Amino acid sequence: MSRQVVNQGKNTQVSRRGFIKGCTMAAAALGLSETIVPQLVEAAASDQRPPVIWLHFQECTGCTESLLRASHPDIGRLILDIISLDYHETIMAPSGHQAEKSLMDSVKRNKGKFICVVEGAIPTAEDGIYCKIGDRTAMEILADVGPGAAAVIAIGTCASYGGIQAAAPNPTGAVGVSDLLKGTPIINIPGCPPNPICFLGTVLHYLTFKKLPRTDQLGRPLFAYGRKNHDQCERRAHFDEGRFVEQFGDEAHRQGYCLYKVGCKGPQTFANCPAARFNDVDVWPVSVGHGCVGCTEPDFWDTMTPFYERLPGINIPGGGQGIVSGATSKGKVMLGAAAAAVGIHAAVGVAKKIKGDKTEE
Repeated sequence: MSRQVVNQGKNTQVSRRGFIKGCTMAAAALGLSETIVPQLVEAAASDQRPPVIWLHFQECTGCTESLLRASHPDIGRLILDIISLDYHETIMAPSGHQAEKSLMDSVKRNKGKFICVVEGAIPTAEDGIYCKIGDRTAMEILADVGPGAAAVIAIGTCASYGGIQAAAPNPTGAVGVSDLLKGTPIINIPGCPPNPICFLGTVLHYLTFKKLPRTDQLGRPLFAYGRKNHDQCERRAHFDEGRFVEQFGDEAHRQGYCLYKVGCKGPQTFANCPAARFNDVDVWPVSVGHGCVGCTEPDFWDTMTPFYERLPGINIPGGGQGIVSGATSKGKVMLGAAAAAVGIHAAVGVAKKIKGDKTEE
């Protein structure tokens, strides 16, 4: 079951336990029954590893770094174990003309069979001069490589929607892959960076079922982006009860209350961060006390800023006082009404008694 990978001249290995654990995590993320795990394992362990061409454009390489640094299981190695990574500027051994030859040889040899992964936005202003590799613009490279792919995975918000580079006034004319490439299946894995399990789940789904996962209207896989962070957040109960952090460092912040009032964008962000989490210590921004910034959404740099101010149009329980405060005031009203009812009942009883006494007289 163990598979061998060559990475920059070093032999790396994924154990059987790590391999199965990774497939099990992917199945859980995909919302599939555990009975599907053997099928995922079989597809991932196949000797027919799909060729992958990974393109880097306007980006910080954070998506690759996040993927390669994930462990327990080592998802970076697991990905390299189940695919044949023919071109990736960050981790490949060749450089210069040799690297470009590797790219074009793979495109020609595997036309219609390879997966193209794009990391980073594509600048379009002034004929795309703001991103050039091997004296070719990102626009030219995408136009040469993309149409020959069986499918394209846009990893990260930059490749999905333009990301930070596309923030107003967007001087380089940065756009996402789907704005330029037509006629090829494209799936977006947004995030800054996205969780590695979202990418792994997408790849394993494609290998197992020979098609990309179902997506929402923005091209994101539903298994990872079908629900809002707010609906899965461990602080949601505090929101419902009206317990909010008023400023960072206050007692409510130390108690782990809801971060909405200090700018958390979870109520308008679709992602699986609270469920999938990041790193070996099982955390995500909100769990360590920082609000969600909405990085999986298009134009988040413009629509979600200022990051430390609350979103408009969100209905706070209890009109800002919270359910607890509301319940207290409502309880007083109810108790007052009950007391009044008891008083009326008593008064009616006294009146009846007086009337009865007079009748006897």
